[in-house]
Amino acid sequence: MTTRVRLGASPLEVARLGVGCWAWGDRRYWRYGEDFGPHDVVDAFDAYTEAGLDLFDTAEAYGAGRGEQILGWLARRCGRKLVIATKYAPIAGRGGPAAIRKGLLGSMARLGRPRIDLYQLHWADRDEVPIAATMAVLAEAVHAGQIGAVGISNFRAGEMRDAHDALARHGVPLATVQVHYSLLHRTPEVDGIIDACRELGVTMLAYSPLEQGLLTGKYTTTLAADGPRGETASFAAANIDAAQTVLSTLRAIAAAYAVEPAAAALAWLLAKSPPIVPLVGAKNGGQARRNAEALTLRLDDAAIAALDAVSLPWLAIR
Repeated sequence: MTTRVRLGASPLEVARLGVGCWAWGDRRYWRYGEDFGPHDVVDAFDAYTEAGLDLFDTAEAYGAGRGEQILGWLARRCGRKLVIATKYAPIAGRGGPAAIRKGLLGSMARLGRPRIDLYQLHWADRDEVPIAATMAVLAEAVHAGQIGAVGISNFRAGEMRDAHDALARHGVPLATVQVHYSLLHRTPEVDGIIDACRELGVTMLAYSPLEQGLLTGKYTTTLAADGPRGETASFAAANIDAAQTVLSTLRAIAAAYAVEPAAAALAWLLAKSPPIVPLVGAKNGGQARRNAEALTLRLDDAAIAALDAVSLPWLAIR
């Protein structure tokens, strides 16, 4: 397995494991400033960069812009070459060309960068602006040098093909599609996304690869995640109970390789084809170092087959 991958047909090349930065600066959902703070984020960032990770993904919606500000500051103090990705949220009333251009400039200002390496649409605008019109604006930004590559997030397979074709008409490739993918959410394998990635040459970025912490093995029916995260369907008692068969197998495989369950769960994703880039978060340096072990972990065929088999109930479209 290669340790680096090119993002679609773009010139961007990154480590096979990326960093999801949703928690950095998000107070409401991830309780930034309560459970963890700035020093913890710095430690996590440093641990990831020291391990060779260089793709960092945020969004203007994370912490109402605070996430971009934090990542921008971290990138400037780092001094290493990084690939910075962010996302535009086409909420009601801001899906048109002028709003997208304004949003792009706002993200550039908060990140403190004259150019964003990978700019993504956070979800498909299914109400106001056709995909072709949105892609035309993003292609224009690529030609203007404001964006290095274009990506999409939370798109259906058909919408992904529409975005790819619309960008191609402007001479711009669709570099990435970002979707939810993990041992406990295998929908991309059956909803057409992986097939479209293979056919179109688009790289998948997998968010929530640890199911927001559930696949670390830390949480049980008597120890759920705190705050709004613990109130989601993932942490419902019935779902945690159902996940125990997966977690049991995952723990056994992780122990055999002398790593934490999180690293084994990520390594299962890294073994998939075509190559994908899981985006894994961390609230502190310890978590980041344990997660980063996945980058050099090679599960054997038996381990992969065991995880495939035990997670079959999560293969259905959800």
